[in-house]
Formats: sequence, structure tokens, C-alpha cells
Amino acid sequence: MQKHMEVSETNETVTSSAPSKNSLKGATNEYVQLQRRVFKLTLVATAISVCLTTIFVGFHSSISLLIGALSGLLYLRLLARSIGRLGVGSTSVSNFQLLVPVILFLAVTRLPQLELLPSLLGFLLYKPSLIIQFLLEPRA
Repeated sequence: MQKHMEVSETNETVTSSAPSKNSLKGATNEYVQLQRRVFKLTLVATAISVCLTTIFVGFHSSISLLIGALSGLLYLRLLARSIGRLGVGSTSVSNFQLLVPVILFLAVTRLPQLELLPSLLGFLLYKPSLIIQFLLEPRA
């Protein structure tokens, strides 16, 4: 009888340490909101950068920057999707998103209208958005 009580107490502690569905749902919602904020910041940074590049550098450079920024957004979306699947359906982050900068580089080298440096800088525009989001995030 006493052995049975010890086993039931052990089972209760194991089930209580498992995350509840409400906490997982709340964390998922928070992650989705974080993704949206980062995407919005990236779009704002892209719009400002493309406008400034058009004014101060030229139209072709701004188009290259825009294409790089859009590919950076695609990369960020694929990465966020891969991270969102961690623990649910996979145990590691996919490397599929690494094709995006490779395809961007190949497209820039094949198309004479595009410039390499603005495209690469545009691709990296999501990084300042991540830094700004980190600085604006309230400390827990």
C-alpha cells in the first residue's frame, strides 16, 4: 500500500512539471507577436533605406537594396518558421533558409542591372531591426 502511494506521488510531480497547454499557447502567441514586430521594423527600415538610397545614390542601387531587403525578409521568415517548429515537429533548425543568400548572390552576379554591395546590405537590413527590437523589449 505504501509503495502504491509513493508511485502516485511520483507520477503527480512528473505531470505537474510538464508545461501546460495554456503556457505553451501563451508562449506561441508571444513569439508570433515578436515576429510581427520584427517584420514591421524590418519593413520600416527597408522603406527608409530605399528612399534614402534613391535620393542620395541612385535608382539602380535602390532597386538592388530593395531586392536584397526582400530576400532578407524571406530569409528571416524561413528562419522564424523553422525555429517555431522546434520541439513540435523537429529537433533541429532547418538549413533550407541558407539557400536564400546563395540565390541572391547568383541572381546579382547574373543580372547586370543589380549591384552586389547594395544587395548584400539590403539582405542584412533585418539585423538592425533585431537589435532595435532587443533594445525596446522590456526587461523581465
